[in-house]
Amino acid sequence: MKIKIKLTILLVVFVSSVHAQDISIIPQPAYMQLNEGGFVLGQGCTLEFEAHDKELSWMAQYFNEYLQTYYGFHIKLNNGSSPIQLQIVKNKTLGNEGYRLDVSNDRITISANNYAGVFYGIQTLKQLLPLGQDAKELRIPAVTVEDQPRFTWRGLHLDVGRHFFPVSFIKKYIDYMAQYKLNTFHWHLTEDQGWRIEIKKYPKLTEISHWRDETAVYDGREVTGYDGIGYGGFYTQEQVKEIVSYANERYITVIPEVEMPGHSVAALAAYPELGCRGDSYEVSKEWGIFEDVYCAGKETTFNFLEDVLDEVCTLFPSQYIHIGGDECPKKRWEQCPHCQERIKKEGLEDEHQLQSYFIKRMSNYLATKGRSLIGWHEIMEGGIAPDATVMAWRGAEDAVKAAKSEHNVVMTPFSHLYFIQYQSEDKANEPFNYYKGILPLEKVYSYEPIPEELSSDESKFIIGAQGCVWTEFISNIKVAEFMLFPRICALAEMVWTPKEKKDYNNFESRMNTEYNRFYMWGINYKDYRK
Repeated sequence: MKIKIKLTILLVVFVSSVHAQDISIIPQPAYMQLNEGGFVLGQGCTLEFEAHDKELSWMAQYFNEYLQTYYGFHIKLNNGSSPIQLQIVKNKTLGNEGYRLDVSNDRITISANNYAGVFYGIQTLKQLLPLGQDAKELRIPAVTVEDQPRFTWRGLHLDVGRHFFPVSFIKKYIDYMAQYKLNTFHWHLTEDQGWRIEIKKYPKLTEISHWRDETAVYDGREVTGYDGIGYGGFYTQEQVKEIVSYANERYITVIPEVEMPGHSVAALAAYPELGCRGDSYEVSKEWGIFEDVYCAGKETTFNFLEDVLDEVCTLFPSQYIHIGGDECPKKRWEQCPHCQERIKKEGLEDEHQLQSYFIKRMSNYLATKGRSLIGWHEIMEGGIAPDATVMAWRGAEDAVKAAKSEHNVVMTPFSHLYFIQYQSEDKANEPFNYYKGILPLEKVYSYEPIPEELSSDESKFIIGAQGCVWTEFISNIKVAEFMLFPRICALAEMVWTPKEKKDYNNFESRMNTEYNRFYMWGINYKDYRK
């Protein structure tokens, strides 16, 4: 099947000197060749597409809007004869997400097996456009690009539990991901400090759990006081649907995270009967790990969580549902008669096996809904659920153990992919946080997701990697952007570009153009050129 979008444009061959090193594409394509000439895209353009193909029609409008926003002109929707073509073709060498981009003196063609590949080809084409707003003509070099990703999971995470971000920023975040061909948005929706998603069966979650009375003020890791300012926010189910749809248009899957059994104090504040103590709780004002968690001995806990997952699964079509599973202290379970009775009844050895029971039960429930469980590496405590996927945030040891047991693994190590650490030694001129580590751009770029301890067969269980943005000390959009840029670029190249094609010096050279793109976008970023 061949599907075309034709674009009549003012085409002018240009012969100015263009070298491969002048072309900045991030992530670096698997194959790229610079050819002679190119063409100039002028303002007198008309666009023709086959209206029956909604996805390609949407992509044409998407590209058009980008031109209007950043270059001050748009392409008219009309008939024409000199084509830009977007093609769905059968090409086994391109895989599910690959594409081929050909730019010549009189034509641009993007071809792919699937729509996602065409979309990624458009991202590359956007990066070939010269920078500068309100341009009267765009000189595009002639190139041949044949490209496909190294990993299937190319992820970015955002914690909205500690600090809430509006729908408008979530959409921008998704746009940033799309630009760099990332395809999985891990949305961390619940925390001790706030519950951010509407669950209609449990209205107190958005009446009580989303709101904390004030937030701790820190000097290093010490709490020195409280700001006295109430804080909250949540996403309605309609807003969630809007965001999921927005991401889906950009070939990004949204993975929701609902934390359990730990990081659950905000939920307990609304429904205290779900805790081991059953006393009153308040939404946490401080950061950290707290002893109060969901009671694993009460059936009411599992009834509640299954009800929550029912609504979550309705809102999110993703195969994976993230249940957290991390940092769950066992003190309350040790003291709880309900939990101790559960341990005895199920023939468990200790509270670690009780955690395993908890996770396996949720995994089994998700399986009845055709979904798969994913969680942080602590879900391996006491024995991992049979079909669970592991996010390894401590490092390679847990990943190796999971992969050797034939469990899929997503690499998210604190050391290289937690974008909450300082970007340089110049801490005084960067946003404050209490993590003392330094995570500069080169360190992110240097990370290799596949541990050396794995054989070639075992390495297939490493399905990708993900950057994480935890927001204890990221309270506004400008800080979030600074922590993300330019490290998102290093992440993108790590998960897309073939290992043998990676070269930091070359990447650093291409970043010179990318900093100018950040400026054009109007975002806040760390400039490593200074």
